[in-house]
Amino acid sequence: MNREKVLVTSALPYANGRIHLGHLSGAYLPADIYVRYKRLKGDDIIYICGSDEHGVPITITADKEKVSPKVIIDRYHELNKSAFEKFGMSFDIYSRTSLPIHHKTAQEFFKCYYDQELLVEKKSMQFYDEKVKMFLPDRYVEGTCPRCGYEEARSDECEKCGSLYEPSELINPKSKISGETPVLKETSHWYFPLGKYQERLEKYIAGMSEKYGWKDNVLQYCRSWFKDGLKDRAYTRDLDWGVKVPIDGAEGKVLYVWFEAVLGYISATKELSEIRNNSGLWKKYWQDTGTKYIAFIGKDNIVFHTIIFPAMLMAWNDVSEEKYLLPQNVPANEFLNFEGKKFSKSRGWGVDVLEFLEIFPSDPLRYTLAANLPENKDTDFYWKEFQGRNNGELADILGNFINRTFTFAFKHFDGKVPAADNLDKIDLEMIELMKSYPGKVGSLIERYKIKDAVFEMMNLARAGNKYFNDSEPWVSVKKNKEKCAATINICLNAIYTLGELFEPVVPFSSEKIFKMLNTQKCEWEKCGELNLKAGHKLNQPEILFTKIEDNVIEEQINKLGVVEGEAPKSETTKDEEITIEDFKRVKLKVAKIISAERVKKSEKLLKLQIDLGTEQRQVVAGIAKSYEPEELIGKKIMVVANLKPAKLFGLDSQGMILALDTAENGKVKLIEADASIEPGTTAK
Repeated sequence: MNREKVLVTSALPYANGRIHLGHLSGAYLPADIYVRYKRLKGDDIIYICGSDEHGVPITITADKEKVSPKVIIDRYHELNKSAFEKFGMSFDIYSRTSLPIHHKTAQEFFKCYYDQELLVEKKSMQFYDEKVKMFLPDRYVEGTCPRCGYEEARSDECEKCGSLYEPSELINPKSKISGETPVLKETSHWYFPLGKYQERLEKYIAGMSEKYGWKDNVLQYCRSWFKDGLKDRAYTRDLDWGVKVPIDGAEGKVLYVWFEAVLGYISATKELSEIRNNSGLWKKYWQDTGTKYIAFIGKDNIVFHTIIFPAMLMAWNDVSEEKYLLPQNVPANEFLNFEGKKFSKSRGWGVDVLEFLEIFPSDPLRYTLAANLPENKDTDFYWKEFQGRNNGELADILGNFINRTFTFAFKHFDGKVPAADNLDKIDLEMIELMKSYPGKVGSLIERYKIKDAVFEMMNLARAGNKYFNDSEPWVSVKKNKEKCAATINICLNAIYTLGELFEPVVPFSSEKIFKMLNTQKCEWEKCGELNLKAGHKLNQPEILFTKIEDNVIEEQINKLGVVEGEAPKSETTKDEEITIEDFKRVKLKVAKIISAERVKKSEKLLKLQIDLGTEQRQVVAGIAKSYEPEELIGKKIMVVANLKPAKLFGLDSQGMILALDTAENGKVKLIEADASIEPGTTAK
């Protein structure tokens, strides 16, 4: 049997925030399912990922928290690494672009281009924020697209229509840092001649697509870029944090992160070579023509992996004897939304992976996401659907089939696999069905149709339940125990098949299944056979999937739209009516803020000490994005004085301050009292 050598990468998540469910559905879970399947097939495969740790967003966060960028990347690298581990991601390495091995690799690529005089130094006008004294990257300028009118376009690219334009063309630009209108200021940068590679890139993509079946959404995105014509792209930027430009006269400049980050796949594989004490390992996967390279990404990363990175590798290959492989396929997914809306941390809309896994186990989440992957269009995660998938499919179909089979085996056959003699038509049909499933499911995964593969996996569990019901072992155990034995034998072997087929999707549950079966997995192609022989001793079964109660899901739904330190927002568009007596129960008083400080490990919360005239209290409020602590001292504000005390981030909060929702980047405006009003005065 031919064994494939495969290199798989997933887009490097940015180390400036926590991984949420949308990220998993885009670049990570589909790749993990593919990799686990290929390992079960016995293929030679490595899976590479890591944190993208450079760029302005990190420096902005660091400035806000008054810490170094390293503090930010260390925090989120560890948080996201932990989230991936708990979720069951099977990376061979999860590296970092802040490591010296990455800086060296990225600088080698730049120096190669520079020495070959491929790069062009050009002066250009870039947006500059005079208030914060810095040049602004495209992600930190927002305005109206000159092509389609989209009002949240970046300075040089519209995410909605995919158009490229000069910064000077952006309509009504605003700095996302200060909110001010930036000015255009001259600076000098080195540019990569992307347009030089357009014809080669078009041929490369057309050839790969024809041979390996690229997804339509990827091809359409590429065609839109080619239609506009590829242009020179700045390779450097004005910034302190990042990979330093390795030539004289480039002080204060770093490599642009969208050029440098993709090289993290190569540097991470080099690091893996060092870890495994195999210096040639990285070349085996990156430069051996017998390897196929698959890049899993979300749709927002299509251009980097189908156009920019391949062009960079082409440029290297033109002048070097060591030739890098280009991606054979880039199976990008669309976006996963949350309950009908985009994920928004500032608005409390969504849930990150670590939060989710504190409440629920990983496998039901993996299954729900896999069964609803946004492979060809955007999809949504709904709490009710998650509950339905867990209860109605994992528990009632797969779990039920396993439980009822084991119950029969232990009750009537001493916990052993009974013999399967004198098989009849229904038995033979089930055996043939099992044999067909490794090929059926495997073919879908090979073509990146993960959602369809998951559907077929559960179909076999459905077939197992139907076979069990149609065979009526509760009848045959009394009238024809030999027939009952054959039924239970085939059902146990079907569980073996299901345990392996489902392993890429629910690996933790699969491990439990094989522990219960008291055996090991075999090669993928053979898992549909009768692998359990008569007399084989089974281990005691356990419940694999626990049903989720309605109140647990309702609790999660009620959290939607609630930001740390803020009261829940009404879920209805019409205000709920209350009586005058209801209102009289609320005690609104004037309070004077006497001290304020940030809450550690929270981006939103401030700890306030307030004077209510007759007493002083501590209140924790979610206003850190709207006010600096020092500007609050002495302000007279309105407070709900008789609110039941609560704990936020472990701190007591005795009251709630009142503020106006400005609907502007999650900011609020405090309701202030006249300076002449004494603390403790009651509002009526």
